[in-house]
Amino acid sequence: MEARTVRVDAHQHFWHYTAGEFGWIDDSMASIRRDFLPNDLAPLIKACGIDATVVVQARQTIEETEWLLDLTRGNTWIAGVVGWVPLTDSAVEDTLQRVAANSKLKGVRHVLQGETDAYMHRQDFNAGIALLPKHKLTYDLLIQECQLPAAIALVDRHPQLPIVLDHIAKPLIAVQEMEPWRTHIRELAKRPHVSCKLSGMVTEADFEHWTIDQLRSYVDTVLEAFGPRRLMFGSDWPVCSVAADYLRWHSTVMSILAGLSNDEQDSIFGDTATNFYGLHIARLA
Repeated sequence: MEARTVRVDAHQHFWHYTAGEFGWIDDSMASIRRDFLPNDLAPLIKACGIDATVVVQARQTIEETEWLLDLTRGNTWIAGVVGWVPLTDSAVEDTLQRVAANSKLKGVRHVLQGETDAYMHRQDFNAGIALLPKHKLTYDLLIQECQLPAAIALVDRHPQLPIVLDHIAKPLIAVQEMEPWRTHIRELAKRPHVSCKLSGMVTEADFEHWTIDQLRSYVDTVLEAFGPRRLMFGSDWPVCSVAADYLRWHSTVMSILAGLSNDEQDSIFGDTATNFYGLHIARLA
């Protein structure tokens, strides 16, 4: 019998919760105002047949990046870390050299959704991003849908850097608005060095009343624009749990993609992330 491809959750988080450091978790998300650690996630990924994950920064501190890298030592299923480094710091090259010595560091993310568009044009920010290919690191692009034009200009400055768009750029799913998000997504997808994560969608919808049909047109748009070989599944756990538990989100994506070929589904649920981040994965028992 032919072995199945590895299954990867390309976007999840861990944290020790404090109100001061996680102010973005407002009252509507009160259920995730607590710690989330590997022992919480391990049984969930096992139940869904997920072999490995990529853990993504939730705080903009180098200490968190180092902590996430430490977590990989005792949890071999954490195949990669997307951390934060001070990209605008004149000494960022030294920081990158130090943290990238750990082979589990696969990428970097700065929370651009919390910045103005002008931040993406900053010379020091772009100089920091330009150093990432030298250290064989990728970049996770976290933006709101209204920031897509500025983001397209950013990715055009870095054609040699593998970039992945987080959460399909957070379209206005709750009000079922497609434009101008759809037009901008199609334009962004023309850049072959850019991939996209199928993640973070239910938290842009009505937490209590979202349906698969409300998500389908957004998934169809990125599927058409990027194709399966540049799409990757991500849970955005534990953030997703304010609107859907892990198993429900995983089964929702599987349902929407059920009409694709096995090879296309394999790309989205494992191969794209494995290739993009350069993951080395041992299957869960």
